[in-house]
Amino acid sequence: MKKILLRIFVLSTVLMFYYQSAFAQQTAQLTVDDAIKLGLENSHQLNSAKMNVKYREANYGEVRTQMLPTLQFYAGYTRLSEVTPYTISGPFGSIDIAPNITNNYTMKLSLAQPLFTGYRLSSSSEIAENSFYASQEYFTQEQQHLILKIKTAYWNVFKAKKINKVIDENILQTQAHLNDVKSMFDRGMATNNELLKVEVQLAEAMLKQMDAQNSVKLAKLALNNTLGLPLTNPVEINEDIDINLIPEIDLNEQLEKAYQKRPELKAMDYNIKSSEKAIDLANSGWFPQIYLNGNYYYSNPNQRFFPQQEKFKGSWDVNVSLSYDLWNWNRTGYKSTQAEVQLEQSKDNYNIIKDAITLEVNQNYLNMLQAKEKLSVSEFSVKQAEENYRVTKELFNQGLTINSELLDAEVALLQAKTNYVQTIVDYELAKASLEKSVGDI
Repeated sequence: MKKILLRIFVLSTVLMFYYQSAFAQQTAQLTVDDAIKLGLENSHQLNSAKMNVKYREANYGEVRTQMLPTLQFYAGYTRLSEVTPYTISGPFGSIDIAPNITNNYTMKLSLAQPLFTGYRLSSSSEIAENSFYASQEYFTQEQQHLILKIKTAYWNVFKAKKINKVIDENILQTQAHLNDVKSMFDRGMATNNELLKVEVQLAEAMLKQMDAQNSVKLAKLALNNTLGLPLTNPVEINEDIDINLIPEIDLNEQLEKAYQKRPELKAMDYNIKSSEKAIDLANSGWFPQIYLNGNYYYSNPNQRFFPQQEKFKGSWDVNVSLSYDLWNWNRTGYKSTQAEVQLEQSKDNYNIIKDAITLEVNQNYLNMLQAKEKLSVSEFSVKQAEENYRVTKELFNQGLTINSELLDAEVALLQAKTNYVQTIVDYELAKASLEKSVGDI
């Protein structure tokens, strides 16, 4: 008896935890903000853009170091073969002029500092700096693209699930309608043709239900893929939303905001600055290159001392070097021309992107206005369709209208609710597209 009670207790405990887990999983629903946060964290493409920012930052740091002094250390050992030492004999004995020192040790500390490079190093540094800033804007651009993509996938799941529920409701209505007609048919109050019409409509609704259920699965797959999650992840979204209508906005204000905030334009502005500095970099070939160098030697033997002795001694030297291309077949001129052409191309690309943004903002602005108007119309249409269905249903139950009228009312209600779901999603996506086009997403 105790064993049986123990088994029952264990089984009930396991079931309790199972249902609690299932309930927790069922209620763990993603909001739009949750989905965006998750997608940004898991995106490989966004991480690649982030790595590009780090690369450009490191490249900027590397280029800047070329303007600073460098300090190098060198050490070496050489073993020489035995040779006859060179000596001079005198009245006071012989003197070793070149003694046979077979072990040579050398240590050298070298300092190099560019003094003037024709603005080559400063121009390279500014180009690298602008490239770093441009990469940050490209990262922001990639981030905004991903957010819009996540919102699109999220709202597609919302649409698929809502339409599936609408069709489920329609099937229940049609099934109830079929039961009524069957009852009337059994009492001789309805024809077989009327019964067949309702059965056909129910079959069509069931086919739509199959499509809707598959659409939900496909939309969830797409959302999981966009969020960087396993495709089989049981994702659920929050379907209880409030439609926040955007207040009246001015198109010109949206355009000005886009010109100031769009990362593409900011990146192109940095590219133009880089192209301007590329001209200075190319023109540096017209100027001499001047460097300061200094060395300290600590050697055994030290070649600076005569006669050589087998001991460590220190010495140093400092020099200033100048190099200048007297003739290079106008290579510098060709480089300057290339840089000037690239500057003009950068300016043209800026204007091309600006024109594309202008068109995009105008299109999204008009789409948002249209979606906003459609939302109001479709909401009113649902109320009218519901009232029409209610009245027609009552008349049909009282025998005051024909079967086809009720079928039409059911179809009209299904279409009105489906259109309403579609207009909700269209409005949310139009709003998101407008926000993205002005750089506010």
